[in-house]
Amino acid sequence: MTTCSTHVLDAARGVPAAGLKVTLADAAGTALAHATTDTDGRVSWPDALRRAGGPTELGPATYQLRFATGPWFTAAGRATFFPRVELTVALAGPHVHVALLLSPYSYTTYKGS
Repeated sequence: MTTCSTHVLDAARGVPAAGLKVTLADAAGTALAHATTDTDGRVSWPDALRRAGGPTELGPATYQLRFATGPWFTAAGRATFFPRVELTVALAGPHVHVALLLSPYSYTTYKGS
């Protein structure tokens, strides 16, 4: 079984992306849990899955992370080219960390530790 966490950084401002809504979905697109990044820009998916009434660990499989970047930028009075960022990831192993570096007109992501 696998646990997962997410960290979003506002690369343009050099600060965590606090208050960003994120959805974890299965490969078919069915939402498993919804969360909002904390003041450090982080989401602990075991906690979000527990709040959603599901298991806290995930089986090895393909999942989607959907970041509601448009509303987040709009709330900050900033324009963006990406109204939503969707990542499809293959989770396996004891823990997978998915990082997203975000700016209004670009983003990059990587598998962290």
